[in-house]
Amino acid sequence: MVKETTEAHGGEVTIMSATTVAPALPLQEHRLPLSNLDLLLPPIDVGVFFCYLHPAPTAAALKEALAKVLVAYHPLAGEVVANGDGEPELLCNCRGVDFTEASAGDTELRELRLGIVDEGVDKLVPSKKHATCTRLQVTKFKCGGAVVGCTFDHRVCDAYSFNMFLVAWAAAARGGSVPPAPTFRRSLVSPRDPSPRTYATNALIDRLFSPLSSAPPPPPATVAATAVNRIYRIAAADVAALQATAGPGRTKLEAFTAHLWQLCSMSASAHQRLCCMGMVVDGRARMSPDGAMKAYFGNVLTITYGVNSSDDLRRRMTLADVADDVHQWVREAATDEHFRGLIDWVEALRPKPAAARAYLGGTGGTKATACIVSSGMSFPVREINFGTGLPAFASYHFPWPAGAAYVMPMPSARGDGEWVVYVHAAPELVEVMEEEPTVFKVLENSYVFG
Repeated sequence: MVKETTEAHGGEVTIMSATTVAPALPLQEHRLPLSNLDLLLPPIDVGVFFCYLHPAPTAAALKEALAKVLVAYHPLAGEVVANGDGEPELLCNCRGVDFTEASAGDTELRELRLGIVDEGVDKLVPSKKHATCTRLQVTKFKCGGAVVGCTFDHRVCDAYSFNMFLVAWAAAARGGSVPPAPTFRRSLVSPRDPSPRTYATNALIDRLFSPLSSAPPPPPATVAATAVNRIYRIAAADVAALQATAGPGRTKLEAFTAHLWQLCSMSASAHQRLCCMGMVVDGRARMSPDGAMKAYFGNVLTITYGVNSSDDLRRRMTLADVADDVHQWVREAATDEHFRGLIDWVEALRPKPAAARAYLGGTGGTKATACIVSSGMSFPVREINFGTGLPAFASYHFPWPAGAAYVMPMPSARGDGEWVVYVHAAPELVEVMEEEPTVFKVLENSYVFG
């Protein structure tokens, strides 16, 4: 038995055992190249966790269902290795998924300070080790509740893809019909031959991405080290009010992003006269409006952004003005031509790596404070029932090592139209979010557990 104890708010978390869960059926070992869109992602991991009240799913049931679903999702049981050109690719060797069982001792699930992520949640979401693609952890609490934490390599898949896996895993645990298997056909996102290189396409791509060798220098490591992690809630009425204020034709996410952009400008330091706001855009529906890519497993993302004067954002521009800006730079990137052109651009650059400029302040560079919004509104929280009931709470957990802030809204597990928002940001931005008259509300335990 493996025992490793770590501190968490309200008590200790002790690792009781660590095993590896392989696919239930043997599969031929093979290598799966990452797509050009996968290659745009740096080696970072994304976490997600679910809180279940008593009776919670057992580790045995979770592992049994996991072995079944890994037959279809076998790349998640593999490893990321380097090919002959030094690029990452997937070794589908069915090594298995690292699965940890832990105990929170005498701590009750209701005692978790979910909103203060660094104090209550951090030890419940496993850190991925080595080159494995996926790691899972189930932590039992005194009350009979449990937290199921998952971590995956972002180079292997995006949140949309991992959502498919989570839904299939839960369906297998319930003994019901498992959704259709995913497809790993890289031909869906392969470069065009010959690759058309129009000036308009290149102009946008060159603004959004650059070869890593020519990208602006990253901020000092101390900037990322001082970031804090929080989870907030936003009332459905506040979301609707933001959208109404943003003006006709603006989505809820565009209105939210505009509001956040103004808050970011209020937290900018004296030398940061510019504020860069980025947004992650999914390209599946843009590249295949007929739904052909609905089952595609991998990254189909771009990161667009805008840069504005911090002073203009907080003093001269209305929310509707800012939302107009957001709408413009999201619209220009949310096209099939942009994604096809981006695939071609990466192909011409390979094997040299590329970087999204939004992480580094965009055209504002070091003079700009930066924040990235990634929508989790398709997060299937109401489908992750492992046979014992729906989660009482769920959230992403993404304390990435970058200097830019990262904000991810997603639907509340309550299913009432409210949002849960994960925030990884500098203390200055968190302070503005909590003290200014804004829509971000502190996540109280009573909201989650009644």
